[in-house]
Amino acid sequence: MEYGFYTDRGLPESSHGWRCPSWEPMPDGKRNVIVLGCSHTYGVGLENNQHWVHHLSQHNSNRYRYWNLGQPGASADKIVRILHGTEKLLDPKVIVVCWPAWSRRERLDRDPVSVTSDDELLKMENEHTDKNNFLKNVFFVEKFAEKNKCHAFHCFAEQSYHEHIKNLSVLETYTIANCWPYWNKHQQRVQYKDPSYAADGVHYGVEHHERFAQLFLERFGVKLK
Repeated sequence: MEYGFYTDRGLPESSHGWRCPSWEPMPDGKRNVIVLGCSHTYGVGLENNQHWVHHLSQHNSNRYRYWNLGQPGASADKIVRILHGTEKLLDPKVIVVCWPAWSRRERLDRDPVSVTSDDELLKMENEHTDKNNFLKNVFFVEKFAEKNKCHAFHCFAEQSYHEHIKNLSVLETYTIANCWPYWNKHQQRVQYKDPSYAADGVHYGVEHHERFAQLFLERFGVKLK
């Protein structure tokens, strides 16, 4: 099925490429886990063995194959469009979404355009339209998971939207942003002053990603067996 920029037959073209193995031909014998998100999931400024999806992929790797489908600058809209493209290509059994800033949108013009918070096109948006656009995309992910009989897990890159998601599998409290310094749960304070950064000096660094993967597996690892 294909309508405009939406298809279930394959992934859209990406100027950044995909940080995962080739799917042509598709290897046999394992269940596919797809991980969707923005630059924090893609791992901008990090080596292939340093981003959180790589650390996640070491978990139960004899049964699962992990696909990092994060894209720099991605919005929730784009994440859902990528998700639909995996249906026949990867037949995912587990979906992990690390939601980006919800002020972002994807504008489908002659070509898809990622629209970020400082763009003129977003002047008419507000916290209510941001929230409802985000929840629309959560709904699409959950319906995809229901249709394809797979599990969906949700986490967040920078901001906490937990209060807007009820009865879903959500990584609570932690985002990539607050995974360094290590967070002291008991005293509710940070133990170190300076965050770690990737090679670009903007995105979060190795320690953030290691800790985020650890926390994700503490929350959901038992369900990935």
